[in-house]
Amino acid sequence: MLKTYKIIITGQVQGVGFRPHVYVLAKLYNLTGTVSNNEEGVIIYVSGSKNNIFSFYNSLINSPPKVSKINHHSSQEIDIEKFDGFRIIPSQKNSKINLQLTPDFAICDDCEKEISNSKNRRYHYPFTTCVNCGPRWAITNTFPFERNHTSIVEFEMCDECKDEYTNPANRRFHSQTNSCSKCGIDLCLTDSEGKNIETSKHSLFKEIANLLFRGNIIAIKNTSGYLLCCNAENEKAVQQLRDKKNRPNKPFAVLYPSIEFLKTELTVNEEQLKSLNSTERPITIIPSYKYKGKIVINKVAPGLNQLGVMLPYSGILQLLANELSFPIIATSGNIHGSPIISNNDEAFDRLNNIADYFLHHNLKITHPQDDSVVKFSTKFNHEVLFRRSRGYAPNYFGGNLFANKKIMAMGGHLKSTLAYLPNDYIYISQYLGNLDNYEVYNRFAQTTTKFISLFEQSPDIILTDKHPAYQSTQFGIELSKKLKTNLYKIQHHKAHFASVLGEHQLFDNDDSIMGVIWDGTGYGDDGQIWGGEFFSYQSNNIERISHFEYFNWLAGDKMAKEPKLSLLSLADDNMQPQLAEKFSEKESAIYQSLKKNNKLKTSSVGRLFDAVASLLNICDINTYEGEAAILLENHITNYDLNSCKSYCTVLNGDPIPTKKLFYNLYLDFKKGNSKENIIANFLYTLATIIFQVANQNNTKKIAFSGGVFQNTVLVDVLKEVGEKEYKLYFNRNLSPNDENISFGQIMYYLHCSQKIKE
Repeated sequence: MLKTYKIIITGQVQGVGFRPHVYVLAKLYNLTGTVSNNEEGVIIYVSGSKNNIFSFYNSLINSPPKVSKINHHSSQEIDIEKFDGFRIIPSQKNSKINLQLTPDFAICDDCEKEISNSKNRRYHYPFTTCVNCGPRWAITNTFPFERNHTSIVEFEMCDECKDEYTNPANRRFHSQTNSCSKCGIDLCLTDSEGKNIETSKHSLFKEIANLLFRGNIIAIKNTSGYLLCCNAENEKAVQQLRDKKNRPNKPFAVLYPSIEFLKTELTVNEEQLKSLNSTERPITIIPSYKYKGKIVINKVAPGLNQLGVMLPYSGILQLLANELSFPIIATSGNIHGSPIISNNDEAFDRLNNIADYFLHHNLKITHPQDDSVVKFSTKFNHEVLFRRSRGYAPNYFGGNLFANKKIMAMGGHLKSTLAYLPNDYIYISQYLGNLDNYEVYNRFAQTTTKFISLFEQSPDIILTDKHPAYQSTQFGIELSKKLKTNLYKIQHHKAHFASVLGEHQLFDNDDSIMGVIWDGTGYGDDGQIWGGEFFSYQSNNIERISHFEYFNWLAGDKMAKEPKLSLLSLADDNMQPQLAEKFSEKESAIYQSLKKNNKLKTSSVGRLFDAVASLLNICDINTYEGEAAILLENHITNYDLNSCKSYCTVLNGDPIPTKKLFYNLYLDFKKGNSKENIIANFLYTLATIIFQVANQNNTKKIAFSGGVFQNTVLVDVLKEVGEKEYKLYFNRNLSPNDENISFGQIMYYLHCSQKIKE
């Protein structure tokens, strides 16, 4: 008996080959009907026998396209309708967008083989894609995801591409990004003066590889923005890139031509391998103390025993990799501190003093993105997302929210992101950067405008940090006035805590949950600089229950840039010899006077890390954010909990004794204990403090957030000490650093902000 059903699928289901997959399945089960994208996902109408429809439905849900992610699905019997075969029909948009967007996907194995096969018509065509791979968010203008809603619409498909597009048996059936060398995107290699370098398309990447081998720096326009590249084995080239980019010590990412090559030089475990080969294809930080290659480690990652490595994730990078016999630096194409560049003219104008050559193309990049970065802890393989950008943005896969207000959160300041809740989903922008930089601020403002335009609706509520000087806060205030919306300010560390509660859906949990939020700086409710905080969450209420003992915050923002100032702040009279090595008599007199008269205090664990790094003569001046903490962690290759000791204990109800902890650590230093042992003891002390406070507050559930928890050794220590007795929660889909603030602000407003709403 003939039946007709309406099926709705939501989630990451557009731009992933879902409609052609449905088409093939419907034909397989002898069904007629239609499939189309709409503003909520994919809508399917099928007619046929009930058994065939149910078999079709089960097969679709259990075996969807490989890069899709189904969030919700439903089927409903409707009045019988007869269809003429089964067809994919144009998208029908009847209301505003209410679906998960599509991130960029790394090149798939099939496309990689085609562009490397001299007998294939896509040989050496770097923009080869299919339903399973290629740029999506980077080129999206609006949704539903159709070719005419992307920047690739400027390139009309040739007859051969149209044949593929209309052939159900072809991998490019209804592939919206389909193109080839006949109808597609053009490449252009120039020198730093803009003069074209004449070369055929089949020798182009061999020429680029030769230029890199000879020590040149090349700005390569990739599918998400420009990369600055040079030979990672050429010390002079790497140093020149450092000098020209004004990036003295911050580690560079390294692109390996293949996983086989990488394995000959670095030891990678299963989790790291999975990350390197994933559809997100992030930079993955790998230990390098067993390194066996020719990379100039001391120049690529100064002072570190780790390398940030990645594999080719686009056709451009893959074709270049095919010609390389050495790893290359592949760092963001920008001036240090500025956002990644994606416009050809801007790249030439801004980067021609850095790059010797440019590889341009004429595809417009709508959403430029940096490469994402992840790291795995050594003992427990705990994944920490350091930067969430290409491959991850702009989706958040945390389920539907069903808020009755449209909410926009402006996030933090140093590692800014924007979050928007205009419908049933939260969308979180790619990492944007430090808003002190004017160009980053402009990119932040543009992203705000694009979000409002994309979803065709303005926010009802705007959320900002409480810090009055944050550019994101000031922008939010002005936007609120312009749109005549309500604005609420949410404390920085409570937003961090709410981000973990939100990720793990813990707001309805009956038990008390302790939040441990440690970072460098955040404006506290008492007007002081917080950063070593303990909170309790229960019944939609977050309260501060403890913190690290306050110490002096000196010289404003300079303190975060000079770890030796944190040492001076925590030092007592016994430590003067250490200070004399780091400050002139005049400087010392000025800062000691500041200490006596200073009223601004901090509880920052991030600054405590800085003080320890300076005391141990690891780092006195940060040349990039978090350098001291990274170098500190770098000094531990292994640790033994049985030989660790704690530098302090916590009395019930008292703040954490910061100065006592630091003084006992100093005594260890004076005794000549090794840096590695002292750092292991320091991290062990921090872990034991957490569990002491948890016991004093009768809680067995602990949530962690803040930049300090990017320290993977600390995460391992926490798991080893406490995982058997306590339930530990960490940020998992978001970075623990300030990138999660925008998401946390929305979570706090939805679940914890009754007081600020009244």
